[in-house]
Amino acid sequence: MEALLASAIGLLTAVGIYLMLRLRTFPVILGLTFLSYAVNVFIFVSGRLAVNAAPIVGTIDTPADPLPQALVLTAIVISFGMTAVIMIMAIGGHLQAGHDRIDLDEDQA
Repeated sequence: MEALLASAIGLLTAVGIYLMLRLRTFPVILGLTFLSYAVNVFIFVSGRLAVNAAPIVGTIDTPADPLPQALVLTAIVISFGMTAVIMIMAIGGHLQAGHDRIDLDEDQA
């Protein structure tokens, strides 16, 4: 199970980095989204998940750690907000320039 989760995190990270290196805005936004998914899964797995363990102390002998769950929930909300901000900036750049390239060469403009 650990190897499957580690390979999933690695695959999400690789896809995210690959897409962030593209020269268009939409793949860059998708790459950032994949990287945030990889970080969320990494944080969630680092909490050593237990089957049928409640995050309430006193109900069972070994409770689950609620901190990774809270961190992932917070990260999901923040990444959603940042994705919305980046999308608005990308749409504004596309409307102003007429294309969605992110290279800064003035010779091609």
